[in-house]
Amino acid sequence: MSSTMWATTSAKPTPFSAKASSRRSSLYIVRCSLRDLRDRIDSVKNTQKITEAMKLVAAAKVRRAQEAVVSGRPFSEALVDVLFNINEQLDDIDVPLTRVRPVKKVALVVVTGERGLCGAFNNNVIRKAEERMEQLKQLGIEYTVVSVGKKGNSYFQRRPYIPVDRFLESSSLPNTKDAQAIADDVFSLFVSEEVDKVELLYTKFISLVKSDPVIHTLLPLSPKGEICDVNGVCVDAAEDELFRLTTKEGKLTVERDTVRTPTTTFSSILQFEQDPVQILDALLPLYLNSQILRALQESLASELAARMSAMSSATDNAVELKKTLSTLYNRQRQAKITGEILEIVAGADALA
Repeated sequence: MSSTMWATTSAKPTPFSAKASSRRSSLYIVRCSLRDLRDRIDSVKNTQKITEAMKLVAAAKVRRAQEAVVSGRPFSEALVDVLFNINEQLDDIDVPLTRVRPVKKVALVVVTGERGLCGAFNNNVIRKAEERMEQLKQLGIEYTVVSVGKKGNSYFQRRPYIPVDRFLESSSLPNTKDAQAIADDVFSLFVSEEVDKVELLYTKFISLVKSDPVIHTLLPLSPKGEICDVNGVCVDAAEDELFRLTTKEGKLTVERDTVRTPTTTFSSILQFEQDPVQILDALLPLYLNSQILRALQESLASELAARMSAMSSATDNAVELKKTLSTLYNRQRQAKITGEILEIVAGADALA
């Protein structure tokens, strides 16, 4: 009797295809041999191990990325305090980086990921960039793009009709050198008046399962050191969510901790010996660099969290598929054994 036969079974929809599966029949028809099913089950097991390992690697990396964000926060907060207190002592300042001009052209810095396998992370950023470019076009404002990240570079290189000033790539763990390369480019564009405004589009890390693409006004800088979005609403987060790997029920899992970084209050009796304008000229480029670095770090943390979530879903799908294939294998094996027994009985009856 041939080992190739038809088998049907019902299966629950996987997390990725719940809606699509509801539109299709709940019966899967598989035509393959028992050896093919065994090979397929072994393949799914190997895939499950790979995706589970990638999930844990992403979890460890997102922890390091968030620690980098938290460790850099006191420096950023101290800069904000200095800028605010200097601004309190000045009635009217004239610093190039804070000069507000009528907006005729905008530079849009788009921060994407360096790799894939992270769900809709890169697509969400690019979609947000397209929406912003369309808004600027409707307002009659010209724009140019500064692309950061391999995925964004690949996207814009395939679309020559989108004006791109520069293509940049960041390292696996963003550092001040990466931020300085972006800061130098946007600084020259703004000071030379090639553009009148610089906007930074990156993915803000909110939680392990949620991150939103946001657009912040990078230049002109606020004299008080605030971070403002395109609507002029100044925002900044004081809380960070950290992750740690723990062992639970014999498996490595990820747990979340919320950390609020304490900041010191700037002394009200402190006086500056130098001209406050000179201090601003020195501090504002430094502050610009720190804000770009923070955006790169948050974008990396969001990418790693998205990859961890995607790999977690892939692992769950592999478990479900392995269960379905094992059921198919057992039913085919049972049917084959039953058929062989029937053939033996029928042969014995014929001889009798």
